[in-house]
Amino acid sequence: MSSETKYSVCTICDIGCQLRTEAEDGKVTRVIAHDNPMLANNICFKGVAAPSIHNHPDRLRVPLKRVGKRGEDKWEETSYEQAMDEIAERLQTVVAEYGPEGFAVSTSGWNTQTTHGTDRRFMNLLGAPNWISGVALCAGNTAAVNKLTYGWFPMGDFGNTNCIVLFGHNPRKHSWTPIYNQINAARARGAKIIVLDPRISDQAEQADLHLRLRAGTDAAMCLGWLKVIFDEELYDKDFVREWCVGFEELRTRVDEYPLERVEQITGVDRKLIALAARTYANADGAIIPWTPITDMQISSTSAIRLHSILRAVTGNLDVVGGETLGGFNKSYIPESEIALHELLPEEQKAKQLGFEHHPVFTYRAAEMLKEPTEKVWGFPYADLVMGCHMANPTEVFRAMANGDPYPIKAFFALGNNALMSYPNQHQILKGMMNQDLIVAHELFMTPTAMLADYVLPGDVFSERNHIADSWNWSTRLTLSQKVVEPPEQASSTFQFWRDLALRFGFGNDFPWNSLEELLDYRLSRSDRTFAEFEQAGYMEVQTPEFRKYRKTGFATPSGKVELSSSILADLGFDPVPYYREAPVPTDEYPYAVFSGVREDPFFQTGQRNIPELRRRCPLPSVFIHPDDAVKEGLVDGDWVKLQTAFGEVTAELSVQDSMKQGHLRVPHGWWYPELRGEEDLAGAFISSDAVLCSDEDEFLDYEQGVPHFKGYPGRVVKTAKPAALDLQEAS
Repeated sequence: MSSETKYSVCTICDIGCQLRTEAEDGKVTRVIAHDNPMLANNICFKGVAAPSIHNHPDRLRVPLKRVGKRGEDKWEETSYEQAMDEIAERLQTVVAEYGPEGFAVSTSGWNTQTTHGTDRRFMNLLGAPNWISGVALCAGNTAAVNKLTYGWFPMGDFGNTNCIVLFGHNPRKHSWTPIYNQINAARARGAKIIVLDPRISDQAEQADLHLRLRAGTDAAMCLGWLKVIFDEELYDKDFVREWCVGFEELRTRVDEYPLERVEQITGVDRKLIALAARTYANADGAIIPWTPITDMQISSTSAIRLHSILRAVTGNLDVVGGETLGGFNKSYIPESEIALHELLPEEQKAKQLGFEHHPVFTYRAAEMLKEPTEKVWGFPYADLVMGCHMANPTEVFRAMANGDPYPIKAFFALGNNALMSYPNQHQILKGMMNQDLIVAHELFMTPTAMLADYVLPGDVFSERNHIADSWNWSTRLTLSQKVVEPPEQASSTFQFWRDLALRFGFGNDFPWNSLEELLDYRLSRSDRTFAEFEQAGYMEVQTPEFRKYRKTGFATPSGKVELSSSILADLGFDPVPYYREAPVPTDEYPYAVFSGVREDPFFQTGQRNIPELRRRCPLPSVFIHPDDAVKEGLVDGDWVKLQTAFGEVTAELSVQDSMKQGHLRVPHGWWYPELRGEEDLAGAFISSDAVLCSDEDEFLDYEQGVPHFKGYPGRVVKTAKPAALDLQEAS
């Protein structure tokens, strides 16, 4: 019996914990903690369950070609080479008829990990601008908006900070585990923790200050903080004077938000608002870590900008204990360079959906930042967290469904259950049913894969070599080693794009014959190979430099922190952050629905088919406050429909003291793999929160076009448990 243990970077969720994987006789047997004591606590039950995922009996191992009607879930096996030949031929037909803009791709870098920018490289060589990802709603859009203020996306210095502000973010032992551990370490050495969350979340229970704001009012809260900080002169006057522009314009806007108004908007006592603002501003090193909550609001761009402005005006930017601006790793060629964004013609960039109406994370804004980005960071296209050159997802699915402003007729989804990952699931289904070609590259037969023409099996992190660079969010490089071989007919996303590129005649631009050759190329800047990198250790961290802006300035048009954004002004938007009220509850829909909270056993729409994880959370739950439950005549364990004007979700009711009155919480990404063959698309429309929220303009952030998931109107009514679930449970 042969056995070995190697280092892994887990890709089951998006945090990328460093672990070890054990294998015997070519099969993964265990995933265990890292042997470095500093990293050993960074493991959760999703990572421990990796062998059940990697060895799952239902895992896709052979390419499949659709033989029934789209969505009928009828297939025949084919070979990888045959599938790729047919995919290439059919995609060429679409491009010939509709142009390269008629081809769209949705992917998830968290799960696939090994694209290395080759997806964008292929698309840019082809002339196809319509690439989308879940990062449009989560971290990628935050990166793009942060660039408007100071030209990069910072990472908090958890190890030295004295104050951590969590806007709705709730890291736990089994969710964003490394951040949870870093928060605990900071708390243990005396750092103050401020939580802003309607719920009494896990982090709120232990916080020094908890501000229970009304869902979706983050921007108003930040404006209130700035009002205190400016009025009491708690800001860094020297930094603002020397390194910021637009202070007077910002101050005029802030003066529109006295604490009396902010209290009325947010529902938080003005004295507590002031105390929190002072605590943050007076801390010797404070951070506002990234949060998915501000990514998904009707005032998302303003709220994200306000976070970046708070960092800057309090002197917490690029300093020890504050927010660090890492830049590109000097030893590793970034995906931004591999992607060849510079080769996509200007006329094709202008066709990118979202370019005209919601341009902040599209090529339109990226082109305006090109010169300062090159001046400061050495390369004009900084595609941080994959989120700075995207099409707008809503506009892509509208084009797929209705041909407006032009048809999209080929759609590829790689490691991404696209049907359930964006708002307006009904429109997404309509768009997918309207395609000439759909390709899914997946581990399991998801609802999205069931709608495809071809389903190609992918690999997993234990089956490939990789060096993770956090998509330039930080400068750290971490090692992930192949432990076992993937199924014979499985492919990495790198292999998929390379093999497709060869069939399109792009071979000269895809000179790497293997993933290892590409890794060698990316390491060539430091004169090393992957083999040499893995022999040297499991992680490299560049020595941090602070206050780099004193030498280079900031990567904005002014070279300074833009409190009033010249880019937004040039795009025709308000250059100064503001608060915009979302559609409010009504008599018909009296609750504010908070969508997208994750359950610990799952990441996004994944892992519902993994027994040891599903047992921890067998069914989805809608959370409600006890007083609201009494008012509705409901009790814990009732089956309910959470309804909005656009759709409904069926789930169990969970009565929770931690909920804020007048709010409902619905989980993200629920479908039922066990119902495949019994319910259409394995029950993808029974409990999926993606059916609830509209993507019409009144629900969209102006600048990005992201939907308002945090506080839209809804109601809850009692119902019966779905018959399909009753039958499944009985069997």
